[in-house]
Amino acid sequence: MGFLAMILGPLMRMLYQMIPNFAVTMIVFTVIIKLLMLPLMIKQQKSMAKMSVFTPMINEIQQKYKNNQEKMQEEMLKFQQEYGYSPTAGCLPMLVNMLVLFGMVEVVYRPVQYILGIPKDAISAACTALGIANNGAAAQTGLIEAIHAGLASGVDTGLTTEQLSSIANFNTSFLGMDLSLIHISE
Repeated sequence: MGFLAMILGPLMRMLYQMIPNFAVTMIVFTVIIKLLMLPLMIKQQKSMAKMSVFTPMINEIQQKYKNNQEKMQEEMLKFQQEYGYSPTAGCLPMLVNMLVLFGMVEVVYRPVQYILGIPKDAISAACTALGIANNGAAAQTGLIEAIHAGLASGVDTGLTTEQLSSIANFNTSFLGMDLSLIHISE
């Protein structure tokens, strides 16, 4: 879901610039996304409510024409046209919601890349130089942890001074916990 992360990452970066705390930024960003998705969620709920009302009628048609598939399909089509019912109407909002969720997860798992804007190859080189296993999302939290702990001092990580500074100043604390110390299992 990298393509969605490339869209959501800059938005989260702008929010992080206003609220320089990773955890608070995630919370505010989630609330904003949920508010933007509210119309789709309402549409999905209405579709589900419609479906529960129409289920007995659909079952009746299926029982009545269970031995005649052609007639059943014809009656189902009439029913859908008469009542404006579409069994797939609730799927699109759910699909959009899932895509946005996957994009957000990608941004949260890879904050150095998507929020701080440091290229993936530079992150990989820095992880290698610091002896951090470069195995996906855990590598970026490990890189943040190592730089916060000062382990990058005197090591040629391949990162520019500005990039090292942005990682060192990346605020990952929330309620007394440092979120970079919480390792992600993939």
